[in-house]
Amino acid sequence: MLFKIEPFLRKCYTINKHGSKHECIICGFKSKEWVIIENKDCLCPNCGSLSRDRRLWNILSTKYLKNNLFVLDFSPSRSLYRNWKKQKNIHYTASDLSGNFIADATYNITNISKDNNSFDLIVCYHILEHIIDDEKAMTELYRVLKPNGTVLIQTPFKEGEIYEDYTRTTEAERLKHFGQEDHVRIYSINGLKERLQNTGFKIEILKLKGDKYFGFSDNEKILIAKKI
Repeated sequence: MLFKIEPFLRKCYTINKHGSKHECIICGFKSKEWVIIENKDCLCPNCGSLSRDRRLWNILSTKYLKNNLFVLDFSPSRSLYRNWKKQKNIHYTASDLSGNFIADATYNITNISKDNNSFDLIVCYHILEHIIDDEKAMTELYRVLKPNGTVLIQTPFKEGEIYEDYTRTTEAERLKHFGQEDHVRIYSINGLKERLQNTGFKIEILKLKGDKYFGFSDNEKILIAKKI
């Protein structure tokens, strides 16, 4: 019910938020300020998008959206889900196992119940750091992706090597070691690239600059995985 009435509640909230200093690329709202949340990220007062959501939609809308596109999106934000559903002639499926996101399906990323070569585009944002058998998940992503298809991948990153320790099983331990109660590792950018390459993907790393007007984070990193 909250998901359904959220857009109305946000419209009420933004009555005094209109301005010209910022613009949300997802909902088009122009505001006098972002809402700064606990982790210092910039939230859109109108649609609730985070900086990474806005960056992702900018990349999608300028490079990937086309007619008859088959898309799989894992645990999307509500703002992105709603925007996807407005797109005509795109076959979009959102999947979530947690119950915390709006979704159309409940695919297990390590055993996706779809045929080989089903999707042109897969969005896998802040998912793999939750998955113990991440290499099986990567294999599944490769399997259900069409030839020449693309997976957009983002996780938290650290310098050096991947850090994972499966003996850390409690929420307190995982928070301490991985930065969040339900994470099982912290990737390095090159470590994740290598694992994806071992699966068969061709990898491009995007390193992107910030933009205060559109609320994009500085030094944001995204992996573009192609099935060749």
